Amino acid sequence: MSSNDRRTGGKTAVGLLLTAVMLFPVYWMLNVSFTRDQDMRKSPPDLFPAHATLEGYRAVLDQQLPYLGTSLVIGLGTVALTVALAAPAGYALAKLRPRGGSLLSFLFLVAQMIPGIIMAMGFYAIYLQLGLLQSVPGLIVADSTLAVPFAVLIFTAFMSGIPGELLQAAQMDGAGPLRTFRSIVLPMSRNAVVTVSLFAFLWSWSDFVFASTLAGGGAHEPITLGIYHYIGNNNQQWNAIMATAVVASLPAAVILVLAQRYVAAGVTTGAVKD
Repeated sequence: MSSNDRRTGGKTAVGLLLTAVMLFPVYWMLNVSFTRDQDMRKSPPDLFPAHATLEGYRAVLDQQLPYLGTSLVIGLGTVALTVALAAPAGYALAKLRPRGGSLLSFLFLVAQMIPGIIMAMGFYAIYLQLGLLQSVPGLIVADSTLAVPFAVLIFTAFMSGIPGELLQAAQMDGAGPLRTFRSIVLPMSRNAVVTVSLFAFLWSWSDFVFASTLAGGGAHEPITLGIYHYIGNNNQQWNAIMATAVVASLPAAVILVLAQRYVAAGVTTGAVKD
């Protein structure tokens, strides 16, 4: 075996080891979700559930479905609002070149640096006056504020790479800016739309700061608060707690796997120009 092969094999082994270390918490979550309560007290604990049970998942289906449904509605609403706001803004910054566009792009960048808890406090004061506390629309708007600045930057970078000749041809055919955006730019920006939609959904699905500040104690709480309450109420039923975490992770994991090809294209397109 050559020295080059040994170096390659060593790097592969190190990569596999690091991957195993990073994925071990995920495996342990799955393991505990199938483990009986009485088996949790073993020392050392079993690396595999010797007597697998579905009690934890039955408890999740009995108690956590309303939280999952609320999170799904909030996630889809956040995606729709984010794309509706960010796609036209990205098109304007990339192709229409408005006055002050560079400053606006910089402000979008700065907006991503604002701590979420600061924004949550601001939303709380506003929603208290508007009566939007503990409401699904209020959470959708709040979660969108995290996604829109990032989404505008993604759309701007992607749409900057669309050939100007296509837009000029549309203008020669009598299409205005709105029709050009709807008929040409948006269909060509499919990868960017998928990328933005995925990140917006993941941010809203995993949000805890806005949820606990703006929706805590209400009738419609997302799954992050469901898990939080579940841990407090069932701190001895670790299989049910971990089963809740597994079920809450599945939608995001499935969407990420299905959309990874579009995400890679959406993030890299426009980053390097010829």
